[in-house]
Amino acid sequence: MLRRTVDRRSLLMLAVGTAALLSGCGHPGDTPGPTPGAPAAVPPLPPVPGPHPGPNQVLSHGPTGATDRRIALTVDDGTAPDVVAGYVDFAQRTGIHLTFSPNGTYNRSWAPHAPVLRPLVATGQVQIINHTFTHRDLRKLGDADRRTELERNDDWVVTTFGVTTRPYYRPPFGFHTPAIDALAGELGYTRTVLWDGSFSDSETVTPEFLMGMARKYLQPGVINLGHANHPTILGLFDQVTDLIRQRQLTPVTLDEMFGTSRATG
Repeated sequence: MLRRTVDRRSLLMLAVGTAALLSGCGHPGDTPGPTPGAPAAVPPLPPVPGPHPGPNQVLSHGPTGATDRRIALTVDDGTAPDVVAGYVDFAQRTGIHLTFSPNGTYNRSWAPHAPVLRPLVATGQVQIINHTFTHRDLRKLGDADRRTELERNDDWVVTTFGVTTRPYYRPPFGFHTPAIDALAGELGYTRTVLWDGSFSDSETVTPEFLMGMARKYLQPGVINLGHANHPTILGLFDQVTDLIRQRQLTPVTLDEMFGTSRATG
């Protein structure tokens, strides 16, 4: 096991202190403070838990039922700073629940938005899961490098956002094997997250194509994949929101969909 290089309790205190100084980023429905116009109180982030190793389960679809219309919108990578900024604004402006799967190698895209995202993480509107640090194909790495990819990215998320990514990880490109999943489970990543719907925007696509994918895949129980890599989505947030409303879908994080918590990891 590699030595962890981050003092997580110190990072937690930093996260709580940062959240306490933020203004204008409260979650809709929070109880307002006693002073008119004052920012809504943001709950403190939970202590960062240690790993809970166990068997790994592969997830590609959420629960479904006659009245269950939940959908998980997940967003990978972050190669384009303007697209990351657009997704963060989308979450803050609409209150929509999202799960981000960033790579720490794109810190330049994500770190500027930590002051906005930390309160959204604290209220449960936004979740952050592990997508490895450099987005390399895990099948081509040895076990030591696989561990480093997952642990380094989690350390980065804790440093930047104040929470662990466990127990969820998404393998880059969706490439994984039973051996990779077993190693991930030993590190506390007991849930490998794939998807069964996608905007198919890992490369540049047209608005018409992306909305066609949205109409096809935004359905109850779907884990939908998008990317913060190309600008097409920036002009389509309102159309995606309208489609979700028309279909009476409820966007939720993976924690909300599967009953997990950052407090336990």
